[in-house]
Amino acid sequence: MDASLFNLINQFALTWFWLDVLAIFLAEYFGYVLLFSLLLFLAIRFRKYFKMIIEAIISAILARFVIVELIRWIWQRPRPFVENNVNLLLTHNASAFPSGHAALFFAVSTIVYLYNKKAGIFFFIASFLICLARVFTGIHWPADIIAGIVVGVFSGYLIHKISKKF
Repeated sequence: MDASLFNLINQFALTWFWLDVLAIFLAEYFGYVLLFSLLLFLAIRFRKYFKMIIEAIISAILARFVIVELIRWIWQRPRPFVENNVNLLLTHNASAFPSGHAALFFAVSTIVYLYNKKAGIFFFIASFLICLARVFTGIHWPADIIAGIVVGVFSGYLIHKISKKF
């Protein structure tokens, strides 16, 4: 099922130039736009959103650099382009499971959602587009993305619950 879903999404890569450019932008650069948007909360209402920013940073670090790396150390899974003929728009090295991008951006999205529902929905949609683009460009399996989402949402909720106790 993972390969079938991957092929369904990746089959459109290298078909239309504009779609390839959009996918590369979403997969590689849109995350910076999302993180910059996070900083806008500080510019708008520093006191109200400072705690949210701190939680988002801690949950992103926990998700991407602790949990994802621990899982990758235990279980290494090659990226789709390593063992298959795919429509490849980007390359990366190292293991792909779980997706570090999905974990990081969904951890941030979860925290934002817990503080501001409307902005959180925007962050979740943006994070989903980043993840979809990473499958489209040939660097992640759908299961990598799903696992990263689970790690990210878990990290966000965990850090938020711990933060509430202190």
